Parts: sequence; C-alpha cells; structure tokens
Amino acid sequence: MPYRGILPIMALLLAFSSFPVHADAPPGAETTHPKEAAVVSSAHKSRERATPTLAMLRKKHADIFKMCGPHTQQIALTFDDVPDSRYTPQVLDILHANGIKATFFIVGHRAEKHPGMIRRIVREGHALGNHSYTHPDFRKASPERFRNQIKKTEHILEATVGFRPKLIRPPYGEITEPQLQWARRHGYMIVNWNVDSLDWKGLSKTQIQRNVIPATGPGSIILMHAGGGQSSNLKGTVQSLPGLIQSLKAKGYKFVTVPRLLHTSERK
Repeated sequence: MPYRGILPIMALLLAFSSFPVHADAPPGAETTHPKEAAVVSSAHKSRERATPTLAMLRKKHADIFKMCGPHTQQIALTFDDVPDSRYTPQVLDILHANGIKATFFIVGHRAEKHPGMIRRIVREGHALGNHSYTHPDFRKASPERFRNQIKKTEHILEATVGFRPKLIRPPYGEITEPQLQWARRHGYMIVNWNVDSLDWKGLSKTQIQRNVIPATGPGSIILMHAGGGQSSNLKGTVQSLPGLIQSLKAKGYKFVTVPRLLHTSERK
C-alpha cells in the first residue's frame, strides 16, 4: 500500500523539525541566548559610558577645562610647539610690530635647547603655558608618564624664567578624566581652543586666514603654531599673521593673553 511508505517518512520529518535550527551559525558554533546577548550589549554600553568624550569632560570640569573665554570683544592668539629657532623669532617680531600679546605653549625638550627664546617671550610681555616635555598623546600615557611630562617642563621653565605656569595645553588637545582630576588637585588649568588655523599642515597664508578670521568670535582662543619638527613648514603662519591681526582688529577685537582672557593667574 502506498500510504504505508509515506507515514514513516512523515514521522521522521516531524521528529527532526523539533530541533532548533540556526541557519546563520557555522557548524559547531555556539549560539548566544537572547538574555546573554542583552548582558553583553549592556556591558559594552557601560564601557562606552565609562570613557567620557572631551565635550563631556569640558562640561563636567568647566571651571578648569577651557576652550574659549567670556563672550566679550577680547580674543587670544596662542602658539604651540615652541620654541623653534626658525619660526618663533619671526612670530615674535610680528607680534611686537603690531603691539600684540599672545600665549606660547612650551615643549620642554625644545625649551632646553633655546632658553634665551623663552626669556624673550616673557620679556616682551607674552604668557607661557606647559605643552608637555616630548609632545605625547596623553590618552596613551600612564599616570606616571603624564605627571613626569608636566613636571619636567615645569622645572625647566622655572629654572629659565623663575616661575611655574598654571596653564597646560595637552598635546593634540587630548586628556583623560583622571588627568584632569590630578590637574585640579595641583592647581592647574587646562586650555584648548575653539578656532583651529590648521597651520601645522603647511597651509598657505590665504588658507590660514580663511580658517581663522570667519571662525573667530567674542572670547575665541585661536590655535596656531610657532614651532615644530624639522619637516614642519610654518611659512604660511608667518605670512598670514599681519593680515589676520589687522582683519580681526578691524572687527573690533582686542588681543589679550589667555590668563587675562580667562581672568586667571599665569603662574602657579
């Protein structure tokens, strides 16, 4: 009888259909229970929440982590990666000719090579800040290395000009919350920027002015460079400065140092 052959086959099909099948899992692979997946996802989100962004850190530590000043007609020019025998003297000459006071963030190992340039910066009325000893990414630095980078540059500057700067600009603008907490305990202020010239890319005079002038507003802190590695090309920075200064003056802005803009002390 034909039905006798069909019945056993149907029984087998029904038996196999009772086993769970994961079509997207490779042979032998374990599958994750939905509750386990939820726990893994929650742990991943917790790790993300445990690492705050720079924006979150600025909001949480607004009293010591600054990127701009009060909403006034005062603005601050800042120069990183100094001193540099090629570009720093040219920048200082232009600032002097235009009656501008700026803020220079010092890399310690360069300060060791050019102490006279540091003394000139201070003598001409500019402010100093600490920009680490060798310019590492602080996010990747151990607590000990982070502290040493700050303290070593601090000692060099104290020996050169007689004081320890209160301001710290972290290389690349990056810093972690434990580092901010350490800075708070020891009386420092962290200063980033809200206008980036991008001059470190070796841009032309015109490109730098286009990056800075339209972006500058009341209380702006402008990032530029007056030093760098041997391959750096900051000719555009030097060439852009006179026109940049005159354009911003024409808009009614007054150039001041960062300590004056933020109503804080330059020295610890």
